[in-house]
Amino acid sequence: MSERTERLSVRKTYKLFIGGAFPRSESGRSYVVTSSKGDFLANAARASRKDARDAVSAARKAFPGWSGATAYNRGQILYRIAEMLEGRRAQFAAEIGDADGVGVKKAGELVDAAVDRLVWYAGWSDKIGAVLGSANPVAGPYFNLSSPEPTGVVAVVAPPAAPLLGLVNVIAPVIVTGNTCVVVASERAPLPAITLAEVLATSDLPGGVVNILTGSAAEIAPWLAGHMDVNGIDLTGAGPELAVTCEELAAENLKRVLRPPADRVDWLADPGIERMTAFLETKTVWHPIGI
Repeated sequence: MSERTERLSVRKTYKLFIGGAFPRSESGRSYVVTSSKGDFLANAARASRKDARDAVSAARKAFPGWSGATAYNRGQILYRIAEMLEGRRAQFAAEIGDADGVGVKKAGELVDAAVDRLVWYAGWSDKIGAVLGSANPVAGPYFNLSSPEPTGVVAVVAPPAAPLLGLVNVIAPVIVTGNTCVVVASERAPLPAITLAEVLATSDLPGGVVNILTGSAAEIAPWLAGHMDVNGIDLTGAGPELAVTCEELAAENLKRVLRPPADRVDWLADPGIERMTAFLETKTVWHPIGI
């Protein structure tokens, strides 16, 4: 009996990330993920309308606890995610290299930038309220105080390029301010998003705060845009036609909409606070002065 000299590789089929768990797509569909050279990498789940609804339900369930957590606690959790992401630096770098065809050094620099961006947003967790809040002068014996509050459940169409750094740049500002989210990952290069989901699942982040769907943005995003329990939508990764469709659907319940950038985004640049303020509401409270 001859010995087998070659072994069969295990062809992975990755799942979705919903409510802190990894369910299969309700439809049972998947698609092939290839490298920049056309080589097979894995099979990824193709999320359906039902999966999108389940993800929104999970995000809504997680919202009271996450929005009610202290800003300091949210910052600690983002910092922990950064620590764990750095611990899997080699895997992320390999996935970025396969997806974008960049060298090991460049891929590693992009992972480092994603870690640094998480730490940067973690530092803003207990400062954004002071920057956006105010004590307002009024005519009368009252204190009039304004403070930012999270919008609620935010749908995010991740950028197709920069599959890790771009993804971190759209998720972190949403959750650091107390929102929960449903993310449609890059269809072209979903593996960094799937690996990030594994990081999130083993960090201190409560289940349902971030839910990641893989598949076609053109198929999933309109259902999220029209969902009555979604309060905002970030269309950064949507093409012009898809963005218009989603904006029209989002108008049904007056969602906050962050439109796609007009020019190519430099994800390495200083992001400013605009992405954090995009999904915040302002609450103003009156209180009488005196006993």
